[in-house]
Amino acid sequence: MYDRKVVRRRRAVLATFVGLSLALLTVYFGESAGGALHAIQRGAQAVFSPVEAGVSKVLKPFRDIAGWTGDVLHAQGENKTLRKELAELRLQASQGQLAQRDAAELRGLLGLPRSDGFPVTRRVTARITARSPQVWYSTVQIDKGRSDGIRVNQPVLAANGLAGKITQVGGGSAQVTLITDGSSNVSAMVVPDGASGIVRPEVGNPNDLLLDYIQKGRDIKRGETVVTSGFASSKLESLFPRGIPIGRVTRVEPGELDLYRRVHITPFADLRRMNYVQVIVGVDRSASQTAAGGTGS
Repeated sequence: MYDRKVVRRRRAVLATFVGLSLALLTVYFGESAGGALHAIQRGAQAVFSPVEAGVSKVLKPFRDIAGWTGDVLHAQGENKTLRKELAELRLQASQGQLAQRDAAELRGLLGLPRSDGFPVTRRVTARITARSPQVWYSTVQIDKGRSDGIRVNQPVLAANGLAGKITQVGGGSAQVTLITDGSSNVSAMVVPDGASGIVRPEVGNPNDLLLDYIQKGRDIKRGETVVTSGFASSKLESLFPRGIPIGRVTRVEPGELDLYRRVHITPFADLRRMNYVQVIVGVDRSASQTAAGGTGS
């Protein structure tokens, strides 16, 4: 007779054996497959490693170029910024230097003597706006004119000494003819001795002035100062108040009959580099005549 309980037990045992067998097979083939996979990986690495190294070497210059390009672009940006900062610093430095130069020049103008022999009542400060680069020693233009009280023949001062006189006047500008121009003549004297003459430019050398028509028997030495005399002579009417510094005697050439052939003077004013001048627009004429002995202006 067929016993169902026995059959169920047999089936359960069989299922158990089958399950154990499958488990054992899975473990075995898993280890075998893993080893094979590892072996394949090792083989692939061995095969492709030289290729990878070669590709890396081939691509390295391109990577280097890309890195160099990035560095160059970055450096160019920094260089542009630095150039801009340098330009700004140079501009600030140049402006500071110009301000110092202007201040020194204005101090030189203010330092000119204001004594009884130099009876200035009012001056107008002006800036030079134009000059000829070829004939710098002839004339300059200033930014003050008739509306500022400027008139023809008024004396013009630069830092440290006489610059020239006004020869043309407009509404807001004027022309100054310098003492180094060929047409210039200034009545002058040597201090402290008092020898007088006329200062005029040396032909062909605007940096050199000459003192001519010197009185006989007057001793003139190198290093002495020449100033405006403030009075008229038989050769020239004085347009300048007494005592304005003109220059210093640099060389004396002896002549015949106790006369000086040439007395050379270097002007105090740096006429080539001046940027500011002062125009004498008001003079105490009575003081000037008293100082000059009433002989003229």
